[in-house]
Amino acid sequence: MKIQIYNTLTHSKEEFIPIDKEKIKIYSCGPTVYSYAHIGNFRTYVFVDSLRRMFKYNGYNLEHVMNITDVGHLTSDADTGEDKMEKAARKEGKNPFEIADFYTKAFMEDMQKLNIDMPNIISKATDNIEEMLEMVKEIIDKGYAYETSKGIYFDVSKLDKYPVLSNNKVEGQEAGARIEVDPEKKNPYDFAIWIKAPENHIMKWDSPWGKSYPGWHLECSAIGRKFLGKHFDIHTGGVDHIPIHHENEIAQSKGANGIIPANYWMHCEFLLVDGGKMSKSLGNIYTLKELKEKGIEPLAYKLFCFSSHYRNKLNFTFDGVKAAQISLNRLREAYLKHKEGNNEIEESIIKSYENKFHEAINDDLNIPFALSIVWEVAKENNKSKDYAILLEKFDNVLGLDLINSEKYNKVDIEIPENVERLIEERKIARQEKNWVKSDEIRDKIKELGYAVKDTANGMEIEKIQ
Repeated sequence: MKIQIYNTLTHSKEEFIPIDKEKIKIYSCGPTVYSYAHIGNFRTYVFVDSLRRMFKYNGYNLEHVMNITDVGHLTSDADTGEDKMEKAARKEGKNPFEIADFYTKAFMEDMQKLNIDMPNIISKATDNIEEMLEMVKEIIDKGYAYETSKGIYFDVSKLDKYPVLSNNKVEGQEAGARIEVDPEKKNPYDFAIWIKAPENHIMKWDSPWGKSYPGWHLECSAIGRKFLGKHFDIHTGGVDHIPIHHENEIAQSKGANGIIPANYWMHCEFLLVDGGKMSKSLGNIYTLKELKEKGIEPLAYKLFCFSSHYRNKLNFTFDGVKAAQISLNRLREAYLKHKEGNNEIEESIIKSYENKFHEAINDDLNIPFALSIVWEVAKENNKSKDYAILLEKFDNVLGLDLINSEKYNKVDIEIPENVERLIEERKIARQEKNWVKSDEIRDKIKELGYAVKDTANGMEIEKIQ
């Protein structure tokens, strides 16, 4: 079955044709590990997870590389400000390498909680300094870069076209919003590929230009080339990477290697919060841990991400993600009921569902439509192990860990002692069939911020958000 994906490079949806029919090579921009990754960051990694799983569902092997940015990402994406790692280190009273190790571990733990299918190779920028230095030398030797007092800059005027991904036009624009006016630059849009380090800068290495460190854009080009070669299939990232980071990756790769490194460039749209931008100043940046504290599992957030196509903006609200948690619980219940079912289902019905699902995921990762097929199967009245097996197959793409549904019965919540006492009193009242007292106690529990639900398995307690 053909696979269609949207290519930012051509601004169109195209049939995916791999360079090697046996193996697809993918490069993904990874995190800058100076702080905890937030749910906006993880929307992109959920998208990449779905992409990996879709290709594997189609029978492909993958060679997938992701970087860890632990040096070189300045506070402005346009080569200005200070290194984010050094700034975080100063704030927390640690060295940048300790900061990188701590937040890399936290990131990996969160990826595991989201049941992310991890890339084959994950490589830190600081493990590839020699490869980056070699690339800088090649770019200079081929006439695409020059030295200033601040570092080595790439000369965009040497390219046949710049930019190539975005619709921005360099010609006629004044240096301004996204770039700093630097009189040493030959062109306002030239960017740093190697940065000379100030005396007090911690993360720096020996180079022909003195103690210095790599630019953010350089690491992806060098790491991609090291592990995937000069030419590979797909490069992924968030839409925020398009106008600067990925444009500059393409530019320096063309300078060093003479070609655009990837055939297809795929980008995930922004996550909004209550209809607006996520911002630390607005206090609306949330981590998976903060969602868990509100009773929302990481996998429920993953399901929430599936409510919108990856190329559409997704608006995060707590009402929306709570609804996703409820939906996830219901999907697990439906799966378990099918697992216990004994009805036999005609093969043609199973095949029909499989084809619809397969067509959806192969149509530029139309996960929202694929999920609608999942729900059709889940809601089938004829409970059958055949449907449970089919849901497990679909979950190879969704990654919601349905096969382990029984262990996710309830999100653990801490219940205060006074509420625990009321729960015990209510149990006694119900045993004595004192329904009036039972209702009164339920209302008291509600006033304390907890909801009581009576089920066949007893009382269930939920924290009211």
